[in-house]
Amino acid sequence: MTAKAKTTATRRSTASKRSRAAAVQTVDSQFHNFTPYQPKKGEHYMNDAQLEHFHDILNNWRRELMEEVDRTVHHMQEEAANFPDPADRATQEEEFSIELRTRDRERKLIKKIDQTIDRVDQEDYGFCDTCGIEIGLRRLEARPTATQCVDCKSLDEIKERQIHG
Repeated sequence: MTAKAKTTATRRSTASKRSRAAAVQTVDSQFHNFTPYQPKKGEHYMNDAQLEHFHDILNNWRRELMEEVDRTVHHMQEEAANFPDPADRATQEEEFSIELRTRDRERKLIKKIDQTIDRVDQEDYGFCDTCGIEIGLRRLEARPTATQCVDCKSLDEIKERQIHG
């Protein structure tokens, strides 16, 4: 085999390995690693398997947020110090303020996740609140707390921009 043929064979082998790895690779998103749901031919939308898939994603996301809250509490307890230098105190207070603001946003997100888990449990999940059509598996994997399809959400955002500039 010539050097050129070996190089070509090596490239094909590497590309083949990459494509196989990409097929099994998990998605790394804000709620961390999960395997995208692969619908089966003829499968109904939001069947038990899909509902369980999203229930798991939501529970894992909620657990991760709660762990982050615990880490923040421990960090603030350990790092709390009475610095004699006013600049150091101000820096620490600003850091704590930013962390608390972030946790407050996450607290609101946890509440929204809890509401979404309730919808999954009631099997009222995955359909647009505005028009009633399917939101879609990929959109829900990107944003599991979504309550509107892409079209309705886009329309709402346009209206919001027109009203509030």
